[in-house]
Amino acid sequence: MPVRRMRETEHAFQQAVIELAQTLGWRVYHARPARTAHGWRTAMQGHDGWPDVVLCRRGRLIIAELKSAKGRLTPGQLAWIEALRECAGIHVALWRPEDWDAIVAILTGGSVDR
Repeated sequence: MPVRRMRETEHAFQQAVIELAQTLGWRVYHARPARTAHGWRTAMQGHDGWPDVVLCRRGRLIIAELKSAKGRLTPGQLAWIEALRECAGIHVALWRPEDWDAIVAILTGGSVDR
């Protein structure tokens, strides 16, 4: 997906990350909201703010929050990122479209240093 399009919306960026990960053989999890009689909702129980994608391949686990260039973390998202970064063996990331080259490098087997 062209970089220009990824910069348009968080959704377009998210789709590009998911498509790249799937193409490279990563198992991907992303919870999508659904429209209900009360508006858009994502079924969940527990603390809000869980990151956007979970990626797993060959013993590596990446949990990433995806934001547009100007997107801000909610308090719940920040709390999850901080808590997950305390867990050994998990790469926790906040990725933005301008990180695309690093994302490609990580997903193709590069370093996932915290």
